[in-house]
Amino acid sequence: MKWEGQRESDNVEDARGSSGGGLPIGGRGLSLGGIVVALLASWALGINPLTVLGLLDGSGGGGSAPPPQAPNAAQSNDPGARFVKTVLASTEDVWSEYFQRAGQRYPAPHLVMFRGRYPTGCGTGEAAMGPFYCPADRKVYIDLSFYDTLRERLGAPGDFAQAYVIAHEVGHHLQNLMGTTEKLDQARGRVSEREANAMSVKLELQADCYAGVWANLSQRSKNWLEQGDVEEALNAATQIGDDTLQKRARGTVVPETFTHGSSAQRVRWFKRGLEGGDLKVCDTFSTPAL
Repeated sequence: MKWEGQRESDNVEDARGSSGGGLPIGGRGLSLGGIVVALLASWALGINPLTVLGLLDGSGGGGSAPPPQAPNAAQSNDPGARFVKTVLASTEDVWSEYFQRAGQRYPAPHLVMFRGRYPTGCGTGEAAMGPFYCPADRKVYIDLSFYDTLRERLGAPGDFAQAYVIAHEVGHHLQNLMGTTEKLDQARGRVSEREANAMSVKLELQADCYAGVWANLSQRSKNWLEQGDVEEALNAATQIGDDTLQKRARGTVVPETFTHGSSAQRVRWFKRGLEGGDLKVCDTFSTPAL
């Protein structure tokens, strides 16, 4: 992925030099990788992961993020930080143009790089939860150490795999702007846990599809993908599929507890967005077979 030398976003807050307490992150935090460690632990213990993450309790956590800390100049310009800023900038460019064509303005999310624990509008984010999007403050949160987990523990190396993670979380931002997240939150309180899990799967697969659309449109404008990049993203989608994580954790698969979708589903919907290049192909909620 030829990302160096590209525009870097100004909407990145480097809070790696600070941390804070607060309430555990609650139901309005939507996570791609964040669920990884929590899922491994919950499945090993036989506990539903939604109970662990509080995704169905409807609580917003209530914690508010502190003012951005003055970043260390050298740290803020390290390769990891620059990569994150570059990928976020690309999502800004892609979605701003997409919204403009529809006669609308795209309010870009901010991204916060933190280390360990950090207060957010959805409660306290923790490194073990991985990257997540908080609808309450419209920010993406990421501890860059997650990329080490993605590469070393989950077998998904590569810079485009890392870019996919950010694009997925920005996909949740799109869902928030479109009202999808709020509708789902309201519906969750009226259905069974199994049905709520199925709704969560559709939400996550749609974010995967949105990430695929971003990949398509960013490639058209930048021509920055190299041989093997798409395969990196597909491998990442495979490694964080619910069935793959469950097999790794306990050797068995329980489909009714899926909250993000199987490996095959995640790959399928990312590819659908990648090949279609339009958000209209990402309607997971009206598709009978995911």
